[in-house]
Amino acid sequence: MVPSPPNFRLDGIYTQRQDGFFMQRIKLAAGVISATQARAVADISARFGRGTIHLTSRGSMEIHWLREEALSYVKRELAKTGLTSRGACGGAVRGVTSSSHGTHGFPRLEALARQVQRHFTGNPRFERLPKKFKIGVEADISGGRHLIQDVGLVPAGEEDGSPCYDVWIAGGLGREPRPGFLLGERFPEGRIIPVIEAVIAVYAANAPPPKRLKFLAQQMGEQKLRELIEAESGFSELLPAASGFAEGLVAGGEVSQQRELPVFAGELTAGQLLRLADAADVCADGVLQVTADQNILLTVIPGADTTLLNDFSDLSPVPAPRVLRICPGRHECSMGLAETRTVAAALLEQMGEAGQQLSWALSGCPNSCTQPQLAEVGIVSSALVKGDDGERTPRFDLYRRGDTHFNTAFARALTLEQLTAMVRDIG
Repeated sequence: MVPSPPNFRLDGIYTQRQDGFFMQRIKLAAGVISATQARAVADISARFGRGTIHLTSRGSMEIHWLREEALSYVKRELAKTGLTSRGACGGAVRGVTSSSHGTHGFPRLEALARQVQRHFTGNPRFERLPKKFKIGVEADISGGRHLIQDVGLVPAGEEDGSPCYDVWIAGGLGREPRPGFLLGERFPEGRIIPVIEAVIAVYAANAPPPKRLKFLAQQMGEQKLRELIEAESGFSELLPAASGFAEGLVAGGEVSQQRELPVFAGELTAGQLLRLADAADVCADGVLQVTADQNILLTVIPGADTTLLNDFSDLSPVPAPRVLRICPGRHECSMGLAETRTVAAALLEQMGEAGQQLSWALSGCPNSCTQPQLAEVGIVSSALVKGDDGERTPRFDLYRRGDTHFNTAFARALTLEQLTAMVRDIG
């Protein structure tokens, strides 16, 4: 019998726009990676991926420009350092994300993210879902990212010494943005995994491919969806409290400072990642954090020599806002409608000082992977339009903050020239 071809997507692999090349995504719980693991990623990228690494807005890493014959080797090399790509793409539970790096309670959030991600990763009960399933753990609701997850977890105090969480479900962006709704308040930590299992069970049984959980909320209503989830046999299960040492890599307790290093467009070279790993060993207890804004954050240990951290200006060689999320776009992604890094460079040439104080997000297609609806200024490459010369050029929708949960379109179908002219006046 001829064996079936591997399911590349479940192994975190997408085909690139360029024929014969692949992208490998690596799941990082809450965006945290050790210096040892970072060196492995850099080595793989240097040997097989043209020496570049992309940081995503969900705190993952991506290696582009891989040939098919390298993919099995890449998976083995990642596994040697405890990294996984299983479920990083396709219909599975994606990497558990967090945008709360640098907050006082982040070590506990990371430990929960790591526990949840380990439970669902590679578990056949939670693979081959109708579409991707996203989980996020946030320190509070201020950034709105709890509203864009299939399951969003937000701390809600303690009960009998156990941390509790409010659970939000059925959110998502993309072509049809929908904010999540509150499933329930103050779930003890021991119930989080059973509750997520119940949500996934209802989703898998009722949603047709390729729909997200938000489709069920839209079709049957929030109350009916809540009733189905609460009727699942395991919904009320309380797992025994975990014992032993904390799971997270980020140490709790006293820290000297947080240092966030801006990375333009989330693009690192293998050499830069190696230097960051060396700096993390010296300054940050051997741990790096990939933020939701595609930067690198180090939690500096008391008394550490931070001299190394003064030599990373090459990570963002152009003046740019602190928050400028950019996806690979048409440069590598098969869904991309615009060359996002080129567009970003054109926008920065026109951006004034007032604009540089704002948060920006540029998405190369309507899937909105960079979360433009949550930035103070969001830009979505929304269409390709054929001109009189037969060339197809992108059009852009510009989003600004409004009174709703998400940004709303301020202007639509702009040419790049029109977009840059509007950016000049934003402040």
